[in-house]
Formats: sequence, C-alpha cells, structure tokens
Amino acid sequence: MSGEAAAVGGGEGEANGIPPNVTIYINNLNEKIKLEELKKSLTAVFSQFGKILDVLAFKTLKHKGQAWVVFEDVASATEALKRMQGFPFYDKTMRIQYAKTKSDIIAKADGTFVPRERRKRTDEKSEKKQKREHHHDAGASQIGMGVTAYPGVYGAPQIPIAGGQRVMMPEIIVPNNILFVQNLPHETTPMMLQMLFCQYPGFKEVRMIEAKPGIAFVEYGDETQATAAMNNLQSFKITKENQMVITYAKK
Repeated sequence: MSGEAAAVGGGEGEANGIPPNVTIYINNLNEKIKLEELKKSLTAVFSQFGKILDVLAFKTLKHKGQAWVVFEDVASATEALKRMQGFPFYDKTMRIQYAKTKSDIIAKADGTFVPRERRKRTDEKSEKKQKREHHHDAGASQIGMGVTAYPGVYGAPQIPIAGGQRVMMPEIIVPNNILFVQNLPHETTPMMLQMLFCQYPGFKEVRMIEAKPGIAFVEYGDETQATAAMNNLQSFKITKENQMVITYAKK
C-alpha cells in the first residue's frame, strides 16, 4: 500500500501539475483527531460541494494527518479544492490538491474497495430514497410556509420531516442574529457545526444543550449575516438521514 498511497498523496509543489479529477487529497490535518470523528467532520464540511462517494483516512503512522475525499464529479471536487484551501480545521489549516491516482487504488489496498457495480446499485437506492424524502419534505414545507420555528417551548406541536423525524411546529418570529438548528444527529459536536457555520461572515459561536440532543443555537453578528448562513445551509445533510432544519431563534 505504501507506494500506491504515497503516489496518491504527493507533495504540495506538484499540485499544479496534477490534472483535475473526482478525488481530492488533504494533508496537514490534526493527527490527534480520532479516525471516525475525522471522517464524519470531513463529510460534514465537504458535502456542501456535491455528492461524496467516499472519505478515506487510515490509522497507519505513515498516513496520519491525511485524507482523501471522493466526489461524484470533477466540478464538485474542483469547487471544494478552491473554497476549502487553507480552511481552519481542528486548529490546523487544510492543504488540498487533486489526488494523483484514482481513489480505488487506496481502497483496494486498505480492503475497503467497493466495486462500481455495487456502488451504482447503492446510488440507485439512494436516489429512490431521496425522491421519497422530497415528497415528504414538500408536504412539511407547505405546512410551515411563511413562518419559523422557535426553541422556547419544547412541548409545542410538531411536524414531520424526512426520515420520520419531527420538528417543532412553527410560530411567527422576528428575524434576528441567532439561528435555531434542529434535526441534528445525536453524535453532532459543536466543532462539527462550527466548521460548517464559520464559513459565513459574522459567525460568533455555537451553543448546544446537553440535555436536548439534536438541536443547537448559532449566533452571528447581525440578522443579515444569520440569514445568509441559514439560506446556504438550510436542508444540509450531516448524514443521509439527518437534514438540518434552520430557523430564527425566539429571543
């Protein structure tokens, strides 16, 4: 594996000589982060640019601080490379370039390779699931049209959203600089949310309530900044099952 993986990684000086492809290579990552948390965080940060087929990272000492993100298309990989170059990720700045060879080489070497046929079938199932979710989402959006949810009363009536999850019934609230985020997977950490929301100007902090998993508050400098972040991250999926629902918080 070492020769193949090293070929994929490469050095920064060669970045301009590597042709664009669907896989980006990231290094200078914080080596203290656990492997599973690293993969989840990378997925959360990069899935805004397009469909991710795989995120690869390895426990071996030689490959610590490195990862590969495989997108479905080159355009997504290119956008991710441009937008996230130098992004502060767990207190270290990302260094990103296109991978030198196809990601399957790494996957085969690590025993995680999924044949294209199986991957295609999985994608087809995912598309069918997305169509079902879209149908449910359309109904939910009609119910809540023109109003926004608030965190003031946790026992308030609820409405269903994709995946059988439920969110609190909306109430008209004046737009402000604090966002209320619902339907988060329970394993979500403040750091994961910070990496998503700090991409937008005016970000101040993320607040989560330990006794109420699945929700969070995100504060910005002003209402305009909060609105821009909400519009960009509305319905963002941290996992396939959890589609974020973002509204203004009740003050």
